[in-house]
This record gives sequence, structure tokens and C-alpha cells, in this order.
Amino acid sequence: MYTYLALGDSYTVGEQVPLFESFPYQTVQLLRGQGLAVLAPEIMAKTGFTTDELLSLINESTFLSSYDLVTLLIGVNNQYRGRSTDTFTPELNTLAEKAIAFAGGNPQRVVMLSIPDWGVTPFAKEKDSKTICEEIDAYNKVCEETAQTFGMHFINITDTQRIHGHLEEYLATDGLHPSGKEYAVWAGALARVAANILHSK
Repeated sequence: MYTYLALGDSYTVGEQVPLFESFPYQTVQLLRGQGLAVLAPEIMAKTGFTTDELLSLINESTFLSSYDLVTLLIGVNNQYRGRSTDTFTPELNTLAEKAIAFAGGNPQRVVMLSIPDWGVTPFAKEKDSKTICEEIDAYNKVCEETAQTFGMHFINITDTQRIHGHLEEYLATDGLHPSGKEYAVWAGALARVAANILHSK
């Protein structure tokens, strides 16, 4: 049986949607549909988490000796709280190192996902969406460069999320978080990469 650890914040938890509609759970269902025996994902995430808060939770928690697949999606709350990428970068590096350690030291078993742009959602209608977009882009540049530096996979889910982000069917009832339909898009992209990872084990 393959094991999967998902690290992150509300986007990993699946805030406002049933657990089985979160992207980690939908990914597992897709992988099972391909005949891969994957256990339910272990989710180490909490709504509102920043990089330093995720690090604190990791340091306080107990894990398996290693996982076959690890995902990392974090940073939106750093941006939301007005933090600089200067503080985000070293914390993300530390999280990347921990994610690789969880993957048995193999960075090719780790997938980093880009940060969604909440500025396109109805929740942000009174906000400066242009500034949010620019800041999310800056954060995602750090994410992609970090993934490349450490030899991890990187999946851009932001481009499609920006297309869907204002549409009711792709949103939870809070007008901010994704619905299961948006998470299905992410899960499809992730499952394609994850299947290759697991098949290569």
C-alpha cells in the first residue's frame, strides 16, 4: 500500500467542502482508479496556516518513517498577512527539506503546488486584486524556484484557478475557497504526476 502525506493550509484541508472533495482525497481516488493501492492521505494542514505555523505543527507531530508521496501547498496566508517573500523563502526552504526527508530523502517523490490567487474571488471584491495578483506571482516564483533547487516536482494550478476563481460552481459557499469542482482540476494534474512517481517505485 502506498502512503501519501499532504502538507499545507486551508487549500489542503479542503475548507468549506466535504473531506472527500479535498484535492488530496480526490487525488487518491484517481490513483486508486488506475489500480494503485494508495492509503487515505495523511493531512498535516490547518486553515490559516503560514509557513512558520506549519513548521511548528510538523515539529510537534509524529509521522511514519517515510511516505511514497508528499505534497506541499503553502504561502497564501503569508501573502494575506502582508509578509515579505524575504521571510517566506527561508521558511519554504526548511519545509522543502522536511518534505524531502518525509519522502525518504527522495525529492522526486515530493510535489509542490503553486499558490492560488484569492484576489480573483468574490471575497476580494473590495480588495486591490492587481496587487494581490502581483504578490501571488512573486510568491509562486519563490515556490517554483525552490522546487527546482531541491529537485522536486512543481505543478502550476494558479493559471486555471484564475480562470475559474470568480465562478460560483468553482467556489465554496464562502466565496473564497475552492469547491470540489476546482479541487478536481488540481487532483487531475497531481494524479498524473503522482502516478508516475508511484509507478517508478
